[in-house]
Amino acid sequence: MNYYAVIVAGGSGKRMGTDIPKQFLLLKGRPVLMHTIERFHNYKADMHIIVVLPYSQIERWGKLCQEYDFHIDHDIVHGGATRFESVKNGLKAVKDDGIVAVHDGVRPLVSTQTINRTFIEAAAYGSAIPVTDSTQSVRFIDDGGVSHSLNRSQVVLVQTPQTFKTSLLLSAYEQDFSASFTDDASVVEAAGAYVHLTHGNIENVKITTKDDMLYAEVIMSSGLVS
Repeated sequence: MNYYAVIVAGGSGKRMGTDIPKQFLLLKGRPVLMHTIERFHNYKADMHIIVVLPYSQIERWGKLCQEYDFHIDHDIVHGGATRFESVKNGLKAVKDDGIVAVHDGVRPLVSTQTINRTFIEAAAYGSAIPVTDSTQSVRFIDDGGVSHSLNRSQVVLVQTPQTFKTSLLLSAYEQDFSASFTDDASVVEAAGAYVHLTHGNIENVKITTKDDMLYAEVIMSSGLVS
């Protein structure tokens, strides 16, 4: 079975208040993206890892790999104008049948258990999307701006890696882009396929703000995620 990880790293540092793209910010002394790649490599050393970066960041990434002596094998693919285009570009490097995970480059706290569940269950069901329960009250705002209470037991929070049989995901990404595509699961659903949910890990946050960085530092220092 061929295992692939397409790691999409196209963020900026605007919400961090920095000119440094957030995937290159230092977390425990190394760029965030290196920790993310390492998670998949540690799960399966022969996994085919594909990193999607904006063209303007590729040279900088190469220098960072030299500076931090980072030698985990991975292919670099140019990103697109949207996440949809970036994932589609990354999937062009998937050459054989197998299982492919699409993961945010700024989610370095994904656990080995979460990665394993998504690959095992994608092989069984065609797809596996990690989610966690909502622990807070949630409301829906309709088109008129009026809010409505929702039963939080019927709401889940979606994470990555979103993992699929390669044939399913490659076929789904042959569709034209739609503004409704917020993640890979929505692309696959629009193609008429079933999306299977599995358990994620609550620590698996997407680093977007300074508070997220502080949280990641604490979690990594604690050793809670393995």
